Amino acid sequence: MRAVVLRSAGHLDVADVETPAPAAGEVLIRVANSGICGTDLKIFTGAVPVRYPLIMGHEMSGEVVAGDEDGRVRKGDRVLVDPVLYCGTCFDCRAGRTNLCANGGVIGREVNGGFADFVVAPRTHVFPLPASIDHRTAPLIQVLTTCLHAQRRAGISAGQSVAVIGLGVSGQLHVQLAKARGAHPVIGISRSRWKRGVAENLGADITLSGDDAVQQVAAATGGHGADVVIESTGVVRSIAESVAMVRPGGTVLLFGIYTATEGALPFYQLYYKEPTVQSARAAKSEDFPESIDLVARGVINLPPLITQVLPVEKLAEALEMLESDVDGRMKIILEH
Repeated sequence: MRAVVLRSAGHLDVADVETPAPAAGEVLIRVANSGICGTDLKIFTGAVPVRYPLIMGHEMSGEVVAGDEDGRVRKGDRVLVDPVLYCGTCFDCRAGRTNLCANGGVIGREVNGGFADFVVAPRTHVFPLPASIDHRTAPLIQVLTTCLHAQRRAGISAGQSVAVIGLGVSGQLHVQLAKARGAHPVIGISRSRWKRGVAENLGADITLSGDDAVQQVAAATGGHGADVVIESTGVVRSIAESVAMVRPGGTVLLFGIYTATEGALPFYQLYYKEPTVQSARAAKSEDFPESIDLVARGVINLPPLITQVLPVEKLAEALEMLESDVDGRMKIILEH
């Protein structure tokens, strides 16, 4: 099969490799489309260590062509893949925290992933797609599952005020999910006027630039601050802004992936406000059916977030595009 192989940090090539064979309990999927995210970029640059050679790619949809079938998944089914692998027997798995499995991994990080013609996945990790969701859009649902998992942890509910810092792909999904859960007002914050416009079209009640955002959020919430602040940039200094923005007794949800090892925080405000500070990692299998349903019913609108479509052979070009944060660029989807 054809695959884009990461030979070492920063070195990709398109190669013919052996098509994987599904083991017991696995299915073979012909990949139709895949998505690129910041984790792929970190693996590519070496910021996330992996074993080489590796086929990256953890956001993917396709068609089941071989392997174990059951009443839920059969050959010919169009499916979305849950890339988070887990053992099912460790302490965290037994407690229902499969996303924290110490023995697990991620398809496209610990094992070969979806930037190829075919990929194998556990039968339990593939979810049928309704006809209303096309393959080009489907990889974004994997991102949606991580946002849904995070908002479930934060307990976002109707009537709460929610501020989302950072309006990239995940920030735009957080805006839509918060609206779907009945939050009001939902406030999107970005220095990019273009991204603020996207958020407004997707349902944000208020959008703000980064300037004076803390004061403006306070003004929009009766002077108290937001009930929930979702930090979606992965920039450490935004954590401090989140603490300043949340109301006393509110919740700060750290959704971004932080690779910095130090930074300044308003420690007295953490004491004085007594906020709940939560993080969220990946998603669980239970997040996939609900996310698929939200998209199928039109509650979550994904197509406006897809701004570029490239053939999978141009993965290196796509990663270079991802490094440059420019207006008019959101999600890059690869065609296989």
